[in-house]
Amino acid sequence: MQEGFFLNKSYYLYEAVFYFITMKTITLLFLSFFVFSFNPSARGQSVLNNKINIPEMEQKAQTAKSRSVLSGAADNYDMKYNRCEWKIDPAVNYINGIVTSYFKPTVNAFNQIEFDFTDSLTVDSVKYHNTVLSFSQLSGDILQAALPAVIPINTLDSVTVYYHGAPPSNGFGSFIQSTHNNVPVIWTLSEPYGAKEWWPCKQSLNDKIDSVDIFVTTPSAYRAASNGLLLSENASGGTKIYHWKTRYSIAAYLVAIAVTNYSAYTNHVPLPGGDSLLVLNYVYPESDSLARTQTPDIINVIKFYDSLTITYPFSNEKYGHAQFGWGGGMEHQTMSFVVQFNHSLIAHECAHQWFGDHVTCGSWQDIWLNEGFATYFEGLTEERFFSNTWMDWKSNALTSIISMPGGKVLCDDTTSVNRIFDSRLSYNKGGYLLHMLRWKLGDSLFFLSLKNYLNDPMLAGKYAHTPDLIAHFEATGNQNLTSFFNEWYYNQGFPSYHLLWGQTGAAVTLTVNQTQSDPSVSFFEMPIPVKFIGQSKDTTIVFNHTHSGQVFNFNVPFPIISVQFDPKLWLISGGNTVTGILEYPSISDQIIVYPNPANDNLNILSLNNANTVTSIEITDVLGKLVFKSDDYKGIQKVVTININQFVKGTYFIKTILKSGVNYKTLIKE
Repeated sequence: MQEGFFLNKSYYLYEAVFYFITMKTITLLFLSFFVFSFNPSARGQSVLNNKINIPEMEQKAQTAKSRSVLSGAADNYDMKYNRCEWKIDPAVNYINGIVTSYFKPTVNAFNQIEFDFTDSLTVDSVKYHNTVLSFSQLSGDILQAALPAVIPINTLDSVTVYYHGAPPSNGFGSFIQSTHNNVPVIWTLSEPYGAKEWWPCKQSLNDKIDSVDIFVTTPSAYRAASNGLLLSENASGGTKIYHWKTRYSIAAYLVAIAVTNYSAYTNHVPLPGGDSLLVLNYVYPESDSLARTQTPDIINVIKFYDSLTITYPFSNEKYGHAQFGWGGGMEHQTMSFVVQFNHSLIAHECAHQWFGDHVTCGSWQDIWLNEGFATYFEGLTEERFFSNTWMDWKSNALTSIISMPGGKVLCDDTTSVNRIFDSRLSYNKGGYLLHMLRWKLGDSLFFLSLKNYLNDPMLAGKYAHTPDLIAHFEATGNQNLTSFFNEWYYNQGFPSYHLLWGQTGAAVTLTVNQTQSDPSVSFFEMPIPVKFIGQSKDTTIVFNHTHSGQVFNFNVPFPIISVQFDPKLWLISGGNTVTGILEYPSISDQIIVYPNPANDNLNILSLNNANTVTSIEITDVLGKLVFKSDDYKGIQKVVTININQFVKGTYFIKTILKSGVNYKTLIKE
């Protein structure tokens, strides 16, 4: 899913801020980022007179209404098939539904069935083989029906729920009635916990539905968009019945409908073997002319994703777009719902068809398996098709990641929708974790690992957890990644690198110090690239950095003018420094900082009477300068600084001496 600005009825309310979203009860979502269309002439356009950009990175917000969010229905059966019959008039916030569920009990003594279903809707009846069952709508949004007899384990059977009412609007919409250009529209968006708000289902992330038939009856002026293939469109009086079918397994939150006066047209993507994939576009009539210039971009995007991983995983059905009013996009299986058709948005949602729909996160703790992948693959299209923006894309992502010192990719609070869809952690840091794995493994092994992951018969069309992905990277790359994932996934923060270099003739000495923004990681072990630049030559050397203070000795056959750390932005890091000195004295032990940790006064002592302090700079973990003084003029052996106004945290002290530079880390209590 990718979010930009929030659409409320027929108007947009928005305000830009940097990388973050705030949320209010009936809410506005605020965010700013750049967006690019695959067509260079259309890059950056939007639906608001080309003034607002859909974000490349995302965050989602939760409703302030308190409800049970986790699945509560008993997990004692396997959902095999749903037949969903819905009557929808987009002019009215209302649904009339009949949902038949075919299932197989997975336990003995199965004599009642439960669905996740809101008590805000009215259940008219629950039937079993035309027998009306007694039922209860329990607290926690559970519909429980008593069966007339025990159904034997592993026996296929079915029940039908008849219901009606005005669905609540929780999460990111669940079920929204609105307008566009004064025309009514209804659309659904169920991620993460909203499916139960409009249809009885099994909302847990451990049991996909094997297949679904969807029948939408609506006034004849409207079209209904949904998952899979459109089998029929039949008129009946003043209504039309749209029949959609999918025979690919699907998670409940990916089932979706959208109904309005859509204009429809198609694109086609060539597939390996000579077949082609239908791309069905349902767009608002007022957006039709612009959309037709933009949606062909998806052809090259799908071909590119195919080349990197596996053939589009729902190739027997379709891919498509349905325009809707939420401020971004949602990766409904085989038909993404999007607010418009700029490149970054459609590339992101399309990537979810592989990562999120074909293989779906098995817990919201593992949401990065959906969103981190879609974010990175969106970025890969920048690298492939718009190389001049690739560095900007990486720089923007890094700025977001290091904007706060803590935070892990692992979602540690799945009751908070804000935390699940945290743009900094689930999207940007999750995506950059993949970028660093690519750097660590190399392109060949990295993308082969992804192919093996997507083709794994235990995961394909099913659910996955992070250890499943790690196992494929380790097996394919033939290396142990325990430390890597402990540092970058399970724990928090990022490193800051402080490089000191000197050159005598061709001989170069490089010392690499590292500090960490969060104490959960004592050291981030990564191969680090360093670029040495001369008058007309340069060379980049990769160093295996295994501990702070590590010294490397090597030759560079030209005079070095400057040095750049990580010039192509392969690594998550911030507050880095590179310092060159004419001669390379051993000064690492010539400075003592005390007390450390400190509260009020900090003392910086030079142990060498001839090597006294010239100037001092202190920066925080984000590289912000909080103290600087050049008043010492190389005559002071000890300097006292009052740090009472510093906020608690980690700081870096750069002490310039007569013969070199010293770095120390300070903890402010």
